[in-house]
Amino acid sequence: MQKLTPVALVLVIVGGLNWGLVALAKFDLVAWIFGEDFGQTNVASRIVYGLVGIAAVVLAGSLIGARRGHHAARTTANTA
Repeated sequence: MQKLTPVALVLVIVGGLNWGLVALAKFDLVAWIFGEDFGQTNVASRIVYGLVGIAAVVLAGSLIGARRGHHAARTTANTA
């Protein structure tokens, strides 16, 4: 799972930058890269969007797991 985290982070950054461009400039970078107009999708762009979504789930899971591990470490330290 730790090997996926850097890849997931890059994908979430790409997704965040894309959404920022959509909000600020009405420009969909992913659609543009795959030859589509704003708001249009094709198989390739849907794959990218899907990977970004999966990456967000992976990072959310990592964050939750890290918080649980941190909480468990604090609990153990307090009882010792």
